[in-house]
Formats: sequence, structure tokens, C-alpha cells
Amino acid sequence: MLKKTITYEDFNGEERSEDFFFHLSKAELVELEMSHQGGLSEALKRIVAAEDAKSIIAEFKNIILSAYGQRSEDGRRFTKNQTLRDEFESTEAYSVLFMELMTDTGAAVDFINSVIPAGMAEEAARVAAGETPKPVLEVAPTPEPQKVTRAQMTEMSQEEFRELGAKLASGEAVLVD
Repeated sequence: MLKKTITYEDFNGEERSEDFFFHLSKAELVELEMSHQGGLSEALKRIVAAEDAKSIIAEFKNIILSAYGQRSEDGRRFTKNQTLRDEFESTEAYSVLFMELMTDTGAAVDFINSVIPAGMAEEAARVAAGETPKPVLEVAPTPEPQKVTRAQMTEMSQEEFRELGAKLASGEAVLVD
């Protein structure tokens, strides 16, 4: 999480210094990576190489506003929603931050590295590249269903026959010829 103090002039002409918080969760980072062909970092490299200023601006605006939120007093929650984003975007603090990131490559790199959870840039890039992460849970193999013939069915008691009906319905048993 990045806590950034931004000094700006408000709309009453008063100079203010306020702390703003930015963070991308692991899920948000993976979503950003997956939303770009080859991942976010590759998309940014392509945009910069093409000198596509319009796309650079759009991506940085998206990253800034996606990362912006308000931390709860107890530090347990980081609230983000469209209302908070719109309110932040309508301040001069947003304008100051945006211009800093657009005019200072080092500041832009520091900002992005600060809002990404430690170690997640590499993991998100692997997911975007199609690499499958190691499963957290192992799925137990499904047991082979019991095979029952018509001849076996005719020899079953009424209770065994009812049990067979439940097993057939659940896939635990199958009829064979």
C-alpha cells in the first residue's frame, strides 16, 4: 500500500497537504494483467514504444483510479468504489498526482511498484502468460462407478434395489449389459 502526501491548491485558493492511499490487491492486479494482451507490463511497453500518448494517459488514469481507496481506521479494510474514485478525480490532488506521473518516469515507476503487492507482479505476469498456478487443493480422483448387470438386479433384495436406485442417481453405479 502506498500512502502519498499530496500538496495542492484547493478551489478556495488554499494550499492543502493531504494523505491519499493507493493499493492494488492480488485479484485486481491479476485482473489488470489479464485485461491486456500479453499482460499490463507488455501493453505499457508497446504503448510507450509506439509513443501513443492517448493510450499512456488512459492507462495511467486507470491505474491511479483503480488503486485509489480509503483505509479504515483499524486497517482491516481498504474501501474502493466508484463514488470515492469520482470524488478523488474531481480534486486538484488527483491533477497534481497525474501530472507528476506523466512528467516524471521515475515517479511513475515508483508509484506502480508501490501499489502492487510484493511478489505479485511476477505472479500476475505468469497468469497473464497462461501459466497455470500450482493448485492450492488437490482434487481427489473420482472412484470408478459400481457396474451392475440386469442379472445382478434380479437377485437383489428390495432394500438393495432401493439403494441401487440412489447410487444410479448419484453416478456411484451404472448399468451394464
